[in-house]
Parts: sequence; structure tokens; C-alpha cells
Amino acid sequence: MNTITITGFAKAYVKSMRLYYSFITGIAGMVGLAYYQYVAHASGRIALSDLHRTVETPTSAAKTVLILMILFLGWGINQIINDYLGLEEDRINAPARPMVTGDLHPAGAVLLSSLLMLGACVATWLFLEPIAVIPLLLGVGLNVVYEYAKGYGVWGNVVFGIMITSCAAFGFMAAGPSEASVFTPARLAMLAFVALLNALMTYYTYFKDYEGDLAAGKRTLIVQLGPERARYLSLGASFLPLVVFLAAYYSFDAWPIVLNSTFILLAVLAVCMQVWTGFLFFQNPRGAMTYFALSFNFRACACAESALIALFNPALGILLFFLSYVFIGFLFNFHVNRHG
Repeated sequence: MNTITITGFAKAYVKSMRLYYSFITGIAGMVGLAYYQYVAHASGRIALSDLHRTVETPTSAAKTVLILMILFLGWGINQIINDYLGLEEDRINAPARPMVTGDLHPAGAVLLSSLLMLGACVATWLFLEPIAVIPLLLGVGLNVVYEYAKGYGVWGNVVFGIMITSCAAFGFMAAGPSEASVFTPARLAMLAFVALLNALMTYYTYFKDYEGDLAAGKRTLIVQLGPERARYLSLGASFLPLVVFLAAYYSFDAWPIVLNSTFILLAVLAVCMQVWTGFLFFQNPRGAMTYFALSFNFRACACAESALIALFNPALGILLFFLSYVFIGFLFNFHVNRHG
């Protein structure tokens, strides 16, 4: 490759990463990271038996930076593989994407992503916690499974939700040692809630992809129901995170944590964003506005996870809520072409 070709490849690769999505994996991972820090600092504040604290220790700044780099770049690196597997429907849904137009060489891009993921695994093994390689590899594997599960109705949403939840597991497991079981009831409830938020988020993205998915034989819920009927489901489903959280917290005592005022404020805002997202897709199940509604959809998901972080760290929750709202919209504007 000459210099111009390398530069063009790099630009096309970064564009294909769709960096506004980095907040989806990044904030999900920070749920796990923030929870680990909460457990590590729990002495004298809350019953340790409720948190299953054993050998958790505060994560160093250097390790935290490395974890955040892997989390925030992980989506974009994996997205290249997703684009490669979804070329058929992208030729209809997103004809301006670099891999579709030929600006990004498919084999070269997949090779680079594979090398970067290998580097992330090596860095995790050597400098973080070796056990954290498990959720890292799980996320990569589920990304491949997702492209095929997408063709079987709700299973695409389920797989996507679990795939992003692996980021939360990675954030916790990479942060430091833990002798306690990773899968305590409270942690499973938290992971399940993160999975729900992301499964719902990806459901809304299928409205934009309806024509390409239909042509490619991907039987998503939108394809099965049709946009006009699916829009009613989008409005009703927007209340699902609120209902599930209240039921889990008050009926099943899922989290042994007192709801602080910061969490309640951010949660109310997040619920409003979720409901507004459902309304946007109810109002515009097809057309150009369907694409632009995605920006608010991504914000609603990341902000809801930021509110969850406020359970453990109110100040961090507020900061991430604000940053997610501002920067997702900012980065999304670099992809204003609705076919991109």
C-alpha cells in the first residue's frame, strides 16, 4: 500500500467503527467497573455479606484507563466483523458504508480487527485479570452469532443484549481480583437489566433496516410484524425497563442498595428518554426521521446505564449521563447520511 491508500484505509476503518456506538459498550462496561469499585470500598458503609466482598481492591488509574480503552474501542473493532457478515443487507440498508462502496477492503479490515482483538486479549491477560478474557471472547463470539440470530425474530435482540452485557462482566472481572462468585443474584439481576436495555435499543434499530432485512431474509420482529404494527410494540416496550426495575427491586429485592436521590433523578430522566424513544419510532416507523431517531435511541440506552451507575457512584453517574447525551449526538452527526 502507498501512503494515500493507507490513509484512505484508516479513514474508512474509523468511519466504519461508528464511534457513537462506543458509548454503548463503554457505559455498559462501566456499570461493571463502577460496581467493582463500590464493592472494593464497601467496608463500613454497607453489610459486606450483601455485596459478597472478599479480596476486591481499588483499581489503579493505569488499569482503569486500559479497561476503558478496551471497552470504548471494542464495539468499533467488532463492528467491522459485523459489517463483513452483513454485507448483503447493508447494500440496501446502508449503501454508503465504506465496506459496501469498496473504500474499505473487507479482508484487510477483518484482519486488522482480529489483530486488535488479539491485542486486547493479550493486554487483559498480562496487565488486568486473566479471567476477564472469558467475557471478552464471549462478546466477540456473540457478535458473530448475532448476525445469524437476527434472522430469527426476538433471538437477535436477546443475543445482542447478552453480547453487550458481556462488557459489564468484563468491566467487573478486569477491574481486580474477586474470590466471590461472579454470578451472585444481585450481579445476575444487574446483568439482566443491562441486557434488557440493549435488547430494546437494538429493536428500535431494526426499523431503519426493514427493507434490507426483508430482502435478505432476516426475519426480525419488524419484518415479521411490519413497521406499521411494530410501532405499537415500540411504544409499549418503552415502559419495560421501568416495570422490570421496579419489580426486581421492590418485589424480588434484587439489589441490596438504597436508592439515592441522584439515581432517582437520573432514572426519571432516563425513563422519559426511553418513552420518548418509543414515541419517536411510533410516530416515524419508516422514512428519514426513522434514521435520525436512532441518535436519541442510543442516548436513552447509555443514559439509562449511567443512571444505574449512580447507584454506586452518584457523581460518576451524573458525569456519564451528561457525556453520553452530548457526545453520542455529536459523533452521530458525522453519519448524517441516513444510508451510512
